[in-house]
Amino acid sequence: MIDSGLTDRRGRRITLRPVDDDNWRAVADVAPRDDQRDWVPALAARYLLLTERSEVWNSLAAYADDTVVGHVMWGVDEDGSRWIGGMLIDAAQQGCGVGRAVVRTLCDWLAAQGRPVRLSYHPENSSAARLYASLGFAPTGVWEDDELVAELAEPRG
Repeated sequence: MIDSGLTDRRGRRITLRPVDDDNWRAVADVAPRDDQRDWVPALAARYLLLTERSEVWNSLAAYADDTVVGHVMWGVDEDGSRWIGGMLIDAAQQGCGVGRAVVRTLCDWLAAQGRPVRLSYHPENSSAARLYASLGFAPTGVWEDDELVAELAEPRG
């Protein structure tokens, strides 16, 4: 379990856990809001399949207390950079800080393994752009397919 001690605005503790025999169905059924389907799949099942077929990506279940509320992927690129990808928070769980806590938790864990930490997002996904910028990600000017790559700034000492 990856636990940074963060909570959402409802006071629920947000943790990241491996996808396993007990939770994979709940993770697979995670669905975004309809207006987000231009940027993410209709169900997290697609991300789970991608991680099964990929040597790069790893899936994690996002929990609020003991309830699956989302999915996020992570990977290590050939250059050693850590990547966050495939985040999906269930529509019913959005708007209360779950996504922010998921990204912060995963960033803390990945940054402890090495730098840089990167992610990408579609530039028209203004909610994602605001969230990532508020967490310290800055666009690099590099594009991955039709998504803008952003990198987590070095922590200030």
